[in-house]
Amino acid sequence: MVRLAVIGTGTFGINHLRAFAQLEEEGKAKLVAASDLNTERLEALAREFGFRPYEDYREMLEKEDLDGVSVVTPDFLHRQIAIDVLSSGRHVLVEKPLDVTLEGCQEILDEANKRGLLLQVDFHKRYDPYHQELHRLVGEGKLGEPLYGYAHMEDRIEVPRDWFPSWAPKSSPVWFLGIHFYDLVRWVLRSNGKVAFAKGQKKKLISLGIDTYDSVQAQVEFRNGCVVSFDTSWILPDDFEAIVNQGIRLVGTEGMIEVDTQDRGARSCFSSDGGMRTYNLGFLQEKADPWGKSIYTGYGIESIQDFARNVSYIKQGISLKSLKGRYPDGEDGLEATKIAYAVEESLRRGEPVEIS
Repeated sequence: MVRLAVIGTGTFGINHLRAFAQLEEEGKAKLVAASDLNTERLEALAREFGFRPYEDYREMLEKEDLDGVSVVTPDFLHRQIAIDVLSSGRHVLVEKPLDVTLEGCQEILDEANKRGLLLQVDFHKRYDPYHQELHRLVGEGKLGEPLYGYAHMEDRIEVPRDWFPSWAPKSSPVWFLGIHFYDLVRWVLRSNGKVAFAKGQKKKLISLGIDTYDSVQAQVEFRNGCVVSFDTSWILPDDFEAIVNQGIRLVGTEGMIEVDTQDRGARSCFSSDGGMRTYNLGFLQEKADPWGKSIYTGYGIESIQDFARNVSYIKQGISLKSLKGRYPDGEDGLEATKIAYAVEESLRRGEPVEIS
């Protein structure tokens, strides 16, 4: 049985706790410990999930017998924490992006390679069955030669305003949202980025005292010649029907394919909700087991549990090399960050930027 821990138990860290705790219920893993600077929240979650709490993750790494650790902190804190986990000899899952700098990604990747450890990035868009079908169809050549495409991902304004007001100024729609689809498109196309050109706007969030971009539009040419436009923003009105509005469309010489990953057909309108609502039950759905206990399903859980399975395979003697290509790894994290970094550089310089 693999022994796991989580660093960062906030808005998305709770899903890591749920994912590992459910594997523990199945006898496949043990959620041993978790670390967070918010001690009040950490203690409450420790009582709920039964793990040992640590304010200092370094103390946790020193004291606990662990096989793998997931890092679910704000983007700009990933670098040192991931390196510390790897240096302690543990496999690591890092939330997207791997890091917000090329140097940080490379340093994390080098540490993992030096120690022969699993470095997995939680690009959960790859685990969406609709996106997996997109990946399969393009891989089979159904699209012909990919020519151009369009992807959008937009959050309601509550995300930067209410969820992350303290660190949203250190991030942007590029890092919080765009990175998902930069990775997804390069995975589907089997091609890395070549050139990026971007424009962005700062109006709404600045007026609320949050100094970051409202929205960013980026055009990326991939090395296979396909050009994809990415629209990202996190200022949709509070009354928009879903927290996330997202979709992707690709056109090639032999056809087109598109996926509306926001509106999947489940809709409601209740007075208590204040209007129409749509539901992405594919990402996260709460159900009940035969004893009435909540269980969670969806690709937002599956991508995290995949890390635990990979750690288990390695512990059973399966080589890391044999798992190559079966999960988003450190090299994928680096390539996605290269695109995001070029987009940010293009915003700063006002000109196209080559992707190294």
